[in-house]
Amino acid sequence: MHVRRKLVAGNWKMNGSLHQLTELGAIAAAARAASGVDVAICPPFTLIASAVARGGGIPIGGQDCHHQSSGAFTGNVSATMLKEAGAKLVIVGHSERRAEQQESDAIVRAKAQAALAAGLQTIVCIGESEEERMGGHAITRCSAQLAGSIPELSGDAELVVAYEPIWAIGTGRTATCDDVREIHGLVRKVLVDRFGDAGGRIRILYGGSVRGDNAAELFAVDNVDGALVGGASLNAEQFVPIIEAAAQS
Repeated sequence: MHVRRKLVAGNWKMNGSLHQLTELGAIAAAARAASGVDVAICPPFTLIASAVARGGGIPIGGQDCHHQSSGAFTGNVSATMLKEAGAKLVIVGHSERRAEQQESDAIVRAKAQAALAAGLQTIVCIGESEEERMGGHAITRCSAQLAGSIPELSGDAELVVAYEPIWAIGTGRTATCDDVREIHGLVRKVLVDRFGDAGGRIRILYGGSVRGDNAAELFAVDNVDGALVGGASLNAEQFVPIIEAAAQS
């Protein structure tokens, strides 16, 4: 049985400012106190370099990257550019990008491959819609996303998978522990079937209205190796209790 350290990563989405980086001090202090937990923050691109300088050692990441290292791709940022700015990780395939930027599984896979090749810890997101969940298609949808979005393992960079049911993101609704157990168990089986022993070491995060008052219950579920946190990661008051729950799990 693999012992996997908990990872709590904050996704600030299109929120934040230079002033808001003052929150990182208390978050970094909580991360140091939670010695058995990895903590990371993914702010907007414009804040990455400043967050690295003011983050107290917390790994800072991007929220997306292009699959090419350079070229005529106006408005995009490559994995190598993220790394040059000081980023240690990147999120790819978030449901908001899949929906709003029409990103296919193949595009997500290419981005993840580029990020791993650049040496970035890479969090690949999957998750079903409410319609798919209610129609009994959650397993089918997540299986298809895993098959199409997860790249080959290469180099020393770490691959992480995040399960984020779309209907739970920013809604205040959280999947039940049984729902989470089912999908995380599916993800683990797929990873082990594909990568063998290495698949047992890949961390699987849950995301979707994770808060200080529900984090401990979620972290107790088999194969939940941490959380990808949205709104609650924007300030230390809400984010620190999640880090503390991970440390106690």
